[in-house]
Amino acid sequence: MYCFNCGSLLSEYDFCTSCGADVKMYKKIIYTSNRFYNEGLQKAEIRDLSGAIVALRQSLKFDKNNIDARNLLGLCYFEMGEVGVALSEWVVSQSNRPEKNVAGEYIKLLQSSNARFADMSAAVEKYNIAYNYCLQGSKDLAVIQIKSALSKNRQFAKAHLLLALLYMDQGDWERADKEVESCLKVDRGNVTARRYQLEIEKMLEPDEMDKKPAKGGNNEIRRYQVDDELIIQPANYKEPKNTGIGTLVNILIGLVLGAAAVYFLVVPARVSKVNSDAQENIKEIGSQIDTKNSTIQDLENKIDSLTKEKQTLENVIEGYSGEGGTISEYDELMKIACEFITEKDNEKTAAALDKLRENVDESTMSAEYQQLYQSILAVVGPSVAGNYYDEGMAAYHAENYETAIDKLTKASYYDKTNADALFTLGNAYRLIGNFDEARSIYEQVILTFPDTERARRSEQYITEITAD
Repeated sequence: MYCFNCGSLLSEYDFCTSCGADVKMYKKIIYTSNRFYNEGLQKAEIRDLSGAIVALRQSLKFDKNNIDARNLLGLCYFEMGEVGVALSEWVVSQSNRPEKNVAGEYIKLLQSSNARFADMSAAVEKYNIAYNYCLQGSKDLAVIQIKSALSKNRQFAKAHLLLALLYMDQGDWERADKEVESCLKVDRGNVTARRYQLEIEKMLEPDEMDKKPAKGGNNEIRRYQVDDELIIQPANYKEPKNTGIGTLVNILIGLVLGAAAVYFLVVPARVSKVNSDAQENIKEIGSQIDTKNSTIQDLENKIDSLTKEKQTLENVIEGYSGEGGTISEYDELMKIACEFITEKDNEKTAAALDKLRENVDESTMSAEYQQLYQSILAVVGPSVAGNYYDEGMAAYHAENYETAIDKLTKASYYDKTNADALFTLGNAYRLIGNFDEARSIYEQVILTFPDTERARRSEQYITEITAD
């Protein structure tokens, strides 16, 4: 551990032996940062990526220059499919330590695998589209987009969770369970996935049915031996009496009565039942025909709706993937970042950022895009702001106000603390007769640098412009 004041190697004492600075609290901060880093490393080794991210972010809160923690944080995000955030962390790490930093190797690997990077970026874009569809209530379209995102990147943990939630909303618990399992394979410690898993297990538990054995009756029987045979018969069995002619007459009467019963009772009832069944079949067939007609109409309406949705999606895809689309703007920013890391040319990088800013409204882009843009700007801005200021002032003194306005505008953009650049820019607008812009610039000077000589002179110029 080195002294924050003089850079000398610290000893076991609570002060620097070289410069005498009090390093007691500094040591505690560094030790705490390293402790959180070690905790994040242990969780990352068992693929508890969510827990590792929380610990590593705590480590960076105590020491933002902890390069190992920042590089590992980028790896965790990359494993969870969030490539934009991962690349942002590695770019910041590379800026803090340009030499002997493994973050540079990670960026080169991404740069050399353009197809892989494009797929992961496309997966993030599709996830964002699906999320917006969910907010709009178009859950079927959200499922389509999130499946497409997972086809690009199976490691995207957030996409698995969103798809599981959509399946749970549809009542498809088995598919939801598969998506949760896929998420846990990527991030074993994901708290949201565990919560979903508990809900799914409750819904998939089988119903317990109480089954009671059937009771059987005990029929009393009677057994007796006749010669060598054992006769078994019910106890209430009575031997028929053999009456001869009476028996024959009874049989004939039974046959006649049976035939009459069949003719007068069974046959009409049977015919009536057949007719009734036929009528029921006719009604059922008619109902099926009506249902099918209704289904056909619903399907035709759905086809029309899906056709319109398809056209809308094609337009959306064209907006993302076409010339000037969001993906091309991401690719351009990534190209600028890679060229800066490779060439270390601040002037060239600043010019590329200026050109990109003319075509892209940064406020409409994602948080990852803005974070990466601002990270690059923070590195190259201070070095180029001075050059633009010197060139602008030279042009201003030479009364070349158009050139002065261009250079001083860039100097003010890259260095927000340069009061002279902003004030001189207002003077240049005033001298060419553009009083509206001059008034706007002077008002910025007053708001940004109050109670200064530049602010007082700006108030005087605003008064003169108003009077004129």
